[in-house]
Amino acid sequence: MASRRESPLMRGGGGGGGGQPLSRGSRIAAAVVVGVALGCLCAFFYPDGFFSRAPDSAIHWPRRADSVACDTSREVANLKSQLLSLERKNAEFRKQINELSMKLQLAGQGENEVLYKAGPFGTVKALRTNPTVSPDLSINPRLAKILEQVAVKKELIVALANSNVKEMLEMWFTNIKRVGISNYLVVALDDSIENFCKSNDVPVYRRDPDDGIDNIGKTGGNHAVSGLKFRILREFLQLGYSVLLSDIDIIFFQNPFDHLYRDSDVESMSDGHNNMTAYGFNDVFDEPSMGWARYAHTMRIWVYNSGFFFIRPTIPSIELLDRVAGRLSREPKSWDQAVFNEELFFPSHPGYEGLHASKRTMDIYLFMNSKVLFKTVRKDAHLRKLKPVIVHLNYHPDKSDRMKAVIEFYVNGKQNALEHFPDGSE
Repeated sequence: MASRRESPLMRGGGGGGGGQPLSRGSRIAAAVVVGVALGCLCAFFYPDGFFSRAPDSAIHWPRRADSVACDTSREVANLKSQLLSLERKNAEFRKQINELSMKLQLAGQGENEVLYKAGPFGTVKALRTNPTVSPDLSINPRLAKILEQVAVKKELIVALANSNVKEMLEMWFTNIKRVGISNYLVVALDDSIENFCKSNDVPVYRRDPDDGIDNIGKTGGNHAVSGLKFRILREFLQLGYSVLLSDIDIIFFQNPFDHLYRDSDVESMSDGHNNMTAYGFNDVFDEPSMGWARYAHTMRIWVYNSGFFFIRPTIPSIELLDRVAGRLSREPKSWDQAVFNEELFFPSHPGYEGLHASKRTMDIYLFMNSKVLFKTVRKDAHLRKLKPVIVHLNYHPDKSDRMKAVIEFYVNGKQNALEHFPDGSE
């Protein structure tokens, strides 16, 4: 075996060691003594350490004052950019919140409804009356304050008017006052009508400036102005109010709120002139070339009149207003009444989701159009004795003269007041 080599510290020196190796404890003590001695020498010869540090005055730090102006301008620009970005995001979030809130209301409508089993044959009836939305007063606080003063049981008549129809507007509100109706409001589309209403003690509301609405409202004709109502009425519904929308070529003879059912999203007067055309009928289409199958059955109904309808503040009602207003903005040549009916009646089909709104047709002899009056009622001894709630001069262009004659007939009892007018227009 090879012998283990020993370090000098482990080999015995001369003197009393006798050549024997040092013990383990002696070796450790010797190492400590050597380390201490080396430390003392280093401390004596290198009092500042091995690595000298330059004095603080010799160090050239970058001066903050030299760059503060440049940094500040950059920071301000960055902050402005971030602020604009946050404002855009905030606007997007607000839009998403509104959309989600509407969806949440719609989704939660049936949460608290009790589930029923179907009853015996002939006893089952579906729900027709949708719940109303939760009022959002933040939509238009100024309008909310006006409606709180004007509306009765959260219901009111609303009409839009500009200076082109001042004479008819005066007949409109004069007869409303005569009947004793207090819950009505004129949405003035120009300064002249606003001042005219105030001077006649007529409740009036002027919207905040809106170029898209104001330009049409001040100069537009009947159809153009009529199309505005679908945008304007939305705020009324969001505030939780039911609205009886009225054109101003209408004469009131009774309080219409005493004759409403309030069981549907929309109750509208009809352009139909008898029971078939107003309430619907089975119309058979004949195509002889089809032989045995030549007769095709179709369902027909004359359109609802978009100049007089009662609309409740429900989700389907607001969706109807949005749909019609959206289409009219995209299709400026479309007639608002045609779009109104298409959105109400067209069913869902491939590529199109229909509106799930409930609807009711008003009684054509209580809520009477001028075709019913001049073609049928005035010529029938029994029907002449009926007192309508309203008469709408929608079928005739000579509106003012006929409105005056209708007032003479129903209010002043002049039995021949309607005789000199033709059934239609000349």
